[in-house]
Amino acid sequence: MSVESPRRQLRVAEFTDNYGPGSNGLTVALQALEGNLLDAGHEVIVVAPAAKGVNPHKGRPGRTELRLPSMWFPGVPTRIATGRHFERTIEKLAELKPDAIHVHGFGAIGALGTIAARRLGIPLLTTWHTDFEAYADYYSQWLPLLDGVLKAFARLSDGALVDKDEMRAAEIKFENHGYGASLIGMCAKMLELSDLVTTPSPKTAAHCLQIAPDAAVRVVPNGVDPLPVGPPPFERPQGPLVMYAGRIAPEKGITLLTEAFELVVNHRPDARLMVVGDWDHHPPIRRALKNGRDKGIIILPGEQKRDDLGAFYAMADIFAFPSQTDTQALVLHEAALAGLPLVSVDSELTLVIDPPINGTITRPTPASLAAGILRVIGRLDDDVWRERASQRSVELASQWTIESQAEEMLGIYRDLAG
Repeated sequence: MSVESPRRQLRVAEFTDNYGPGSNGLTVALQALEGNLLDAGHEVIVVAPAAKGVNPHKGRPGRTELRLPSMWFPGVPTRIATGRHFERTIEKLAELKPDAIHVHGFGAIGALGTIAARRLGIPLLTTWHTDFEAYADYYSQWLPLLDGVLKAFARLSDGALVDKDEMRAAEIKFENHGYGASLIGMCAKMLELSDLVTTPSPKTAAHCLQIAPDAAVRVVPNGVDPLPVGPPPFERPQGPLVMYAGRIAPEKGITLLTEAFELVVNHRPDARLMVVGDWDHHPPIRRALKNGRDKGIIILPGEQKRDDLGAFYAMADIFAFPSQTDTQALVLHEAALAGLPLVSVDSELTLVIDPPINGTITRPTPASLAAGILRVIGRLDDDVWRERASQRSVELASQWTIESQAEEMLGIYRDLAG
């Protein structure tokens, strides 16, 4: 649904390091925001690394796209901006004169947006979408590649984002993790320089304030609408069906889920785990999933278009979420909107989980996660509990729709531009 246009048209520059090639929660949220801005008659400038991917708004009136040179690095889910054309992009923004700059994350493009806002005197909004510290633990192998990017920011920002002496001290103190320490320091400065910081959950707001205690922070969850439900994509197994959907990567806890499910089937041999996503990229995860498939206990439908996921949620009895690195997890909201009970290992991410009414939160160990799944399986035959769980899931997730989020973001943009 479109949002009523205010009297004055806005021009907003959206800076993101994550705009393809693959689909993910950040891309879905950003493209939904783009669509609502355009539908309301506003103008959007998208600044992102050059990459091929799903781009539903390309060519729409009122939309400008600035793509910067990027590189692909093995094991990293997005392309990384190389630092070329940064000065040219700032000059282009000076010509376009956006009313506000909205930075989505803390990568090279996000830092460029912060520098551009500071240099051009444009109001700056930053949204924390990704737990950068947690991801650095899983992708530390590519942190040294950002040495050149850090040095470029030290020059471009005149020390506002990266101080050369601080960076050298961090490298000496933390050895191989020095780059990560420097990047966290840069994140803190980006937060402090923002007129406002939004986060998609209270969990993320707390982490943000740990890094930058003086930042102005507001929780604005990403909106999610129910997905269409099509016909069942395959014949459903007879026993309880546990589902995970989303990106398949080390930080998502997939091996934790597979180890837990081995314990589940020891008690419930008829239980099955359905993992929906592109599972063929990370060897340890691929081996664990293929082993479960070969045993007949894991179903691997592969990656699906987002609009097709509704049929998979409709087939499932339970949604299992083994990640601790998500800042909101749109798939949790999608599963809740589908009326599923939820089992999660993230005790800080509770926007759509109300234990024990619509699920449970366990410790992040195979035994604890398995016990949580078995507890919920044991309640599935209780029609009263199952109906109440479904109602509670839908009730919690319905608080944040795409339209309501767009209205709140438009209010923020108007305040900044005013």
